[in-house]
Amino acid sequence: MTHAIRFHQTGGPEVLKWEEVALAQPGPGEALIRHSAIGLNFVEVYFRSGVYPIPLPSLLGTEAAGVVEAIGPGVTEVKPGDRVAYAGGPLGAYSEARVMPAERLVVLPPGISEQQGAALMLKGMTAQYLIRQIYKVGKGDTILFHAAAGGVGLIACQWAKSLGATVIGTVSSDAKAKLARDHGCDHVVVYGREDFVARVTEITAGAKLPVVYDGVGKDTFMKSLDCLRPRGLMVSFGQASGSVPPVDLGIFAQKGSLFFTRPTLVTYAAKRADMVAMATDLFAAVASGAVKTDINQSYPLKDAARAHADLQGRKTTGQSLLTV
Repeated sequence: MTHAIRFHQTGGPEVLKWEEVALAQPGPGEALIRHSAIGLNFVEVYFRSGVYPIPLPSLLGTEAAGVVEAIGPGVTEVKPGDRVAYAGGPLGAYSEARVMPAERLVVLPPGISEQQGAALMLKGMTAQYLIRQIYKVGKGDTILFHAAAGGVGLIACQWAKSLGATVIGTVSSDAKAKLARDHGCDHVVVYGREDFVARVTEITAGAKLPVVYDGVGKDTFMKSLDCLRPRGLMVSFGQASGSVPPVDLGIFAQKGSLFFTRPTLVTYAAKRADMVAMATDLFAAVASGAVKTDINQSYPLKDAARAHADLQGRKTTGQSLLTV
């Protein structure tokens, strides 16, 4: 037996319960992981609240790091004693220990701690596909990244800056504005006090942007389209403020033959080779100093409800961990 966070009905943070659950032995292609650190991500709010429907009762959690304790038959990707991390796969990272498909595990290099691994995998690989695959950010680009002081934002803005881009970030407070500036943002717009479309127009002298990265959703979507130059790319990768209402596709023609994508890490990291390549690129960026990991909040695993309340209330900045 082991302990884990489960929920039996959808709702607010209060539905998360600390329970004893059975711990299986690894079968073919599986590995038993003893967790030391677990990532806290907004996608878990979507599962808990029912935005992403799943069968109940359910475990929760998509990202963690720890040590391999045992492997099942046929496993070649990892061995007992390896320090590993993962993002994605079956829900259940909010646990002291669990069995995982070995092919979804990445061995951590010597310079990356388990705490960094748990904080970086989901958000860092998300940043990787956003700025290194969907649109290859480079020298001379000016980009807009919403929620620049969030977990993905802090990684992506640092990384984009190191690649030579000019980075415009949006945030919800002056404290977060400072954080964003300290992590690669050349220009910061505070929601509620400034119009980010007007600021983008001013900063680019009317030329506007090749790409906008929007993890906020309902509150920012339509105005983000006004920040794009003709044939610009709208990347909607989250919905922290709520789902984007139905959109008449003609709007993309009217605003300049715009492109749109709604990507997920699940798709980009579906193949093991792609996942390992993304993680390798991320770890190299960390090793070079281009990306620094700031673990600004840490909660005991059994206090996951409090962690969710803080996350949903936008009280967190940077990376947050649940510890075992």
